[in-house]
Amino acid sequence: MENVLDKIYEYLATYGLQIVAAIIIVVVGRWIAKLVTKIVGRLLTRAKVEKTLSLFIEKLCYIGLLTYVIIAALSALGFDTTSLAVVIGAAGLAIGFALQGSLANFAAGVMLIIFKPFKVGDYVEAAGKAGTVKEIQIFNTILTSPDNLLIIVPNGQITAGSITNYSATGTRRLDLVASVSYESDLRKAKLILQEIIADDARILQDPAPTIAVSELADSSVDFVVRP
Repeated sequence: MENVLDKIYEYLATYGLQIVAAIIIVVVGRWIAKLVTKIVGRLLTRAKVEKTLSLFIEKLCYIGLLTYVIIAALSALGFDTTSLAVVIGAAGLAIGFALQGSLANFAAGVMLIIFKPFKVGDYVEAAGKAGTVKEIQIFNTILTSPDNLLIIVPNGQITAGSITNYSATGTRRLDLVASVSYESDLRKAKLILQEIIADDARILQDPAPTIAVSELADSSVDFVVRP
């Protein structure tokens, strides 16, 4: 028992200051990491950065600072942190190769948040899917289809193709077709269509609506109606 106590005292005498220094580095470093993260969060808020991107940057900043603090604490304990840094770098490189698709989606998510081709609530068509934007995440965008299906689309697929935003402008033209029989009075049919459009307060007069015969079909005369 005495030999064990002697070894403990000897170990504390040799490494006690290093242990205390490492503990102080961890405690103070963690506090500084939280403080810096809060400051970064406030700066991002003032810069009006999207909340999703802001939270991600804050977490990334905190993890990076905490990693540095742990390496500094291990260095204070006498560990060779050079080899540890090499291992961490190699692991990060391997993870980067393994997560190429996810990193591409992340980069695309940042682009969507910064350039804002659409926002939450817009009805869009992208990556072969159409729906109302419910949420824009870092890796995915969540849409709600007209039949109330939840669609999760990777951001990389969205930015890789064209994006149609049906809600971007305040007005939109409708392309309608009204068919009448060959026996019908075409002038009267056109007049009725004009009256229907004129009675609808939602339809703009400028640009003026278009009503014209577009096709002589097999069994009907088709009017194109474009309000």
